[in-house]
Amino acid sequence: MPQHRHALITGTLYALAAGLMWGLVFIAPTMLAEYPAALLVVGRYLAFGLIALPLAWLDRARLTELARADWLQALKLSAVGNLLYYLCLAAAIQLAGGPLPTMLIGTLPVVIAISSNLRGSAAVRLRDGRLPWVRLAPSLLLMAAGIACVNQAELHVLQQSGAIDLERYALGALLAVGAVACWTWYPIRNADWLRAHKERSPSTWATAQGLATLPLALLGYALLWGWAALGSGAGANGDSAAVSVGAGTALVMPFGPRPWVFIALMLAIGLFASWLGTLCWNKASQRLAPALAGQLIVFETLAALTYAYLLRGTWPSASTLAGAALLVAGVGWALRQWPRAPAADAHPR
Repeated sequence: MPQHRHALITGTLYALAAGLMWGLVFIAPTMLAEYPAALLVVGRYLAFGLIALPLAWLDRARLTELARADWLQALKLSAVGNLLYYLCLAAAIQLAGGPLPTMLIGTLPVVIAISSNLRGSAAVRLRDGRLPWVRLAPSLLLMAAGIACVNQAELHVLQQSGAIDLERYALGALLAVGAVACWTWYPIRNADWLRAHKERSPSTWATAQGLATLPLALLGYALLWGWAALGSGAGANGDSAAVSVGAGTALVMPFGPRPWVFIALMLAIGLFASWLGTLCWNKASQRLAPALAGQLIVFETLAALTYAYLLRGTWPSASTLAGAALLVAGVGWALRQWPRAPAADAHPR
């Protein structure tokens, strides 16, 4: 089997595994709807950071090989691709419901592929190649049509339920756009580092991002707890502080009204979606050019829709199934393409 074909197959399988695990992050804001998005974010990434600690000890020899610049890059990736992204996404889901954020996150394959094709120096184009627009267009059109079908059906259900609050919906849309911006930047910059450091282990880089996330999550948790204490004060008997989550309601810190459910869900998402999902995506990013890997984030959208319907206990509509089929067709078309270096860049002066 040609080397590039082997890289295509294994990279796609890793991207599929990452998408299946990343889809889990869409269900937490729904399962814990009474929790503020900020607590879900710091809880998830505190769990991710704590999970990374024993892994870091086992991998300490390779972690010590990372330079200061590598750790700064891991910190930037963690701040934008982890904390800020999930804060925007969780808040968007709680404000606008699941369909709208899923629709906008579903545009990531298109946005990343276009951004990857438009960006980069001659050296980057030579390293990664580019998917010619003529070859890329059918895949993008199929995925865009599939996303439109899926989300038209979802928005129709939301409208029929009469649950749309235009102000909340608009704010949720804005936050979802912010999540798209974060996750357009993250995979491209992450892939740049991995493809420029092919001697580095993807698992080491995933663990490094977990370690970089830990102090940020601890700081966020402390600030949230302090804000809760200032806002509502501790109880007379030293009760835990509470965060206001709505008129007449409060969320008791540190783990909320359902502490064991919260802890178990944060640990599960921290392990599978954050560390293992990042590991699988790192392996995919080492094997695939960003313009191609970006399109495979469509697996996350399909997984999120599947999990949403499992939670609802209903079957998807015909329009939703048609949209999912178009998304898969778009991915299938993309996998038939292979980036190539522009002729002008093949022999730089």
